Amino acid sequence: MSEIIFIIETSDEGGYTAKGLGYSIYTEGETLDELKENIKDAVKCHFDAKELPHIVRLHMVKDEVIAI
Repeated sequence: MSEIIFIIETSDEGGYTAKGLGYSIYTEGETLDELKENIKDAVKCHFDAKELPHIVRLHMVKDEVIAI
């Protein structure tokens, strides 16, 4: 595998959540740095060493509401 994509969102409770697209991988972290480390750990736990993706792409989703 060459790449895996994670959708990153802010959590209602604070911090961030990450979901692997097409895989049952979910993790969270209080900061972006903590989240990135947790994603690395989750990917290493999910795949065998031979199947590890070469690239982990993070897609940041920001839901913003503005008043008019």
